[in-house]
Amino acid sequence: MLKGIDPIISPELLKLMAEMGHGDELVLADAHFPGNTFCPKNVLRGDGLQIPDLLAGILPLLELDSYDDPLIMMAAVEGDELDPQVETDYMAAIHKTVPDAAAPIRIDRFAFYDRVKTATVCVMTGTTAKYGNIILKKGVTPC
Repeated sequence: MLKGIDPIISPELLKLMAEMGHGDELVLADAHFPGNTFCPKNVLRGDGLQIPDLLAGILPLLELDSYDDPLIMMAAVEGDELDPQVETDYMAAIHKTVPDAAAPIRIDRFAFYDRVKTATVCVMTGTTAKYGNIILKKGVTPC
């Protein structure tokens, strides 16, 4: 165990986060997401872990991109509705470390699937919220 690192962060996730460069993306996927289909690189299992808890553990270690949209979520498919509590819970966790973070942009389901194909890592969580997936885009760590 390391000091200052939330124990929710597995050694594998810590390693992959350390290897990420500016613009690389990390996906926190809900339990329903087809991670093995759309994330060909690194799929980590985080069964039982909730995305807000992971956000709280990850963001003290990972600088969000300040140039492009650093937070991306899936838009609802026509006829579906988003549960606003999902984004509220995520932003509460994010704002603990990044108080000025803007709300995530929402992109079409198939654009989201295309986007995660190039992600550095995809963590499959136990979050069961519909449209609960979020992409974090890494920025440059300040000197």
